[in-house]
Amino acid sequence: MARGTNLTQSIVERLGVAIVTQKYSMEKRFPVEAELCEQFEASRTVLREAVKMLTAKGLLSARPRQGTRVEPEHHWNLMDPDVLRWTLEKKFSLHLLAEFTEIRLAIEPLASQLAAERADPISVANIERALERMEDEELGPEGPLQADIAFHVAILHASGNRFYIQFADLIETALRISIRFTNQFKGVQFADVDDHRKVLIAIKNHKPSIAHKCMTRLVTEALDLIQDAMVNEEKKTKRKTRSGNKAKN
Repeated sequence: MARGTNLTQSIVERLGVAIVTQKYSMEKRFPVEAELCEQFEASRTVLREAVKMLTAKGLLSARPRQGTRVEPEHHWNLMDPDVLRWTLEKKFSLHLLAEFTEIRLAIEPLASQLAAERADPISVANIERALERMEDEELGPEGPLQADIAFHVAILHASGNRFYIQFADLIETALRISIRFTNQFKGVQFADVDDHRKVLIAIKNHKPSIAHKCMTRLVTEALDLIQDAMVNEEKKTKRKTRSGNKAKN
């Protein structure tokens, strides 16, 4: 059973990446079941389960007499952590990262505010533990990154709002890309622990408005960095276009 499950997940991963990177698209024929079974050395049952999972994510659809086809990007469920991860990792877009950060701006400041109002000692301890790990540079670059993600996810849980908690996997998935990018753009290896500590202190001291304000500042800084990068990218594109036009003339 475990092997079947692992194989199904492997097929979902490989086909998902292939769709996102346009190896398969609306214009390119999606392989029939027999071809995929042979390609992945899988049974029809396992293959159908994988296709079913990709259909639930909005990447595929099956129609009578038309077979399985790839859906256009606007049908993809970007709220699915797998789809978001594939898109950010394999088809990186600053615009998509900016849009996701705007979602964070709508969620995390209020989650911090609610955490300051509702968090129990265990929830606060989880946030504090993540912050302590962010300061431990001996963990290497991946350690503080994981701790930074854990910090934001712990606040969602501390909010006590079951809907915000549902965003935890999504936030974790995107932060893995976003934090690396913003730190690189700032020219630093690790996030600013002091700014994160201000959020924690506000939550510990039950200061909802201050917690909201501090988290807003954190996420807004990330959004500003991404938007600056978008402007720089646009300038580079324009320079290349002008250079190309001059070469032609």
